[in-house]
Formats: sequence, structure tokens, C-alpha cells
Amino acid sequence: MSEITRFAARTKVSLREGLLDAAAGLLPANGYAGLRMADVAALAGVSRQTVYNEFGSKAALVRAVALRINAGFLDGIHERFAAAGDVRTGIHATIAYTVANARENPLVAAALGTGTAEDLLPLLTSRGKPILDASTEVCATHLRERLPALRPAHAALLAETIVRLALSHLVLPTHEPAEAADSVCATVLPALEHFSGSSLT
Repeated sequence: MSEITRFAARTKVSLREGLLDAAAGLLPANGYAGLRMADVAALAGVSRQTVYNEFGSKAALVRAVALRINAGFLDGIHERFAAAGDVRTGIHATIAYTVANARENPLVAAALGTGTAEDLLPLLTSRGKPILDASTEVCATHLRERLPALRPAHAALLAETIVRLALSHLVLPTHEPAEAADSVCATVLPALEHFSGSSLT
């Protein structure tokens, strides 16, 4: 790869990240309906056409913002599973981390609130399949690594259950992060023990 090609690639990444930063900064106050591509362009210092050239539509831009936020959460989940001494600790730590950080993230907190940005909530619910799929795969991978006797189909099913339970605690936050993690562990650990033949307590 030539130096010019590498520079062009870095510039494109920088442009994309700048546009995502701009959109993420505007969404909490404006929501999906109030987000204007012209405002994103102005905040990023580019033309509106540049935003469309990069993402194609407002819907695609907002999905990209959501997936980038989710990628950050998944990095945190990787770290906590890797640092955990056992499966129970790993699941508990990741659930507590996810719930706590979702409440602290300005965009996620706005989507879960009752203000303008509430129209972003479907990105976690009815239109949340990309986030569900990515999160489930990460969780299933860690379960298979820690519990080799667990069949892939069972790992996938239980990982999806864990993710769906975590999302339910985000959408309806009736527990503190540690309590939410206790609840999820109490629900899924017996099934994990059954399917893996291992004691996790």
C-alpha cells in the first residue's frame, strides 16, 4: 500500500469518526426526528453532501452511531470477561458494567428517558437486531471458551438470553446495576450448569 493510499484511508476514517462524533453530540438533545444532516455537517466542518456521501441517509448515520456505541460496550465486556476468574464473575461483571455505563452514556440515557431523544429507543428494541446479534456473539464466544463442554447451540441460546435480560434492565431500570447482575445470574446460571455439566457457584 502506497503512502498516498494509506493517507487517504486515514483521512476517510477520520472523516467518518468526525461525522459520528457530531451526530452523537446532537442526538441527545434533538432525537432522531430533530437531527438534521445539515447540522451534522456544520458541526463536523464539512458539506451536507459529504455526510450523505459517507452514510447515504440519516437512518444509516444513526445506526452507525448506535453500532459504534455498542462496540465500545463490547470492548468493556471483553475486558471484564477476560479479567474474571470464573463464568459467574464474568457474567455478573459484564451485566453490572453494561447497566451502569448505559445510564452514564449521554445518548443511551437520552434514548431511555422521556425527552426528545426517546424516539431513538427502537434502536435497542424493535430495530435492535444488529446490536442484539453482535452482543450475543461476543457473549457466546466467552461462554464457549470458559465452558468447553457447552454445545454451540446452547451457548448461543444462553448468550442471547443474557443479552435480552440485560436490555430489559436498560429499558426498564428498576434495579441498581449490581442488583440487575444478581438477577440475571440467578436466571441463567442454573441453565449454564445444566447444559455444561459444570458447577458455577
